[in-house]
Amino acid sequence: MRPANEALIVIDMQNDFCPGGALAVAEGDTIVPGINALMDEFRAVVLTQDWHPADHLSFASQHEGAAPMSMTEMPYGPQVLWPDHCVQGTQGAAFHPDLRTNADLIIRKGFRREIDSYSAFFENDHATPTGLHGYLSERGITAITLVGLATDFCVNYSALDGAKLGYEVTVIEKLSRGIDLDGSMATAQKAMRDAGVVLA
Repeated sequence: MRPANEALIVIDMQNDFCPGGALAVAEGDTIVPGINALMDEFRAVVLTQDWHPADHLSFASQHEGAAPMSMTEMPYGPQVLWPDHCVQGTQGAAFHPDLRTNADLIIRKGFRREIDSYSAFFENDHATPTGLHGYLSERGITAITLVGLATDFCVNYSALDGAKLGYEVTVIEKLSRGIDLDGSMATAQKAMRDAGVVLA
């Protein structure tokens, strides 16, 4: 069992990010058994869940003539326009059916129409908090281990924000999978290492 000050944060293990989903990550479902087994080592387990309204402004469908995976500018900076995914209450937004969901906390993110949210800690303006930091602080947690989807987006953003907030951060690469959009995997790995994140 890990020390009481360590938490496992499982990022976005949802149907839409697994093979067959709207924004599938290759082999995204293969990491579920390993994540389930790892949960037994931690006293604190948190799951995150992308939870978008159907008209979320990060969806290409909300921008006339925009192709999925193209870029646009939002008030908070550059934004990938995604295929519609993880719409609140849909099967796509549900956790993978084999994932253990007996976690201490489920953090839902991306529910504000006008702003996307990759990180478990902040929306993409890097200012609007999800409440996770407050929860972990009150439980005396100072170290976090991240697994899940996708390594180069939500796992990466969560790791960088965790490091910035002063946590000891570890990302278990074999229990994460990436999208690798235009070299985003290598960029994310470098950014995490530069921030002091341990890639295990």
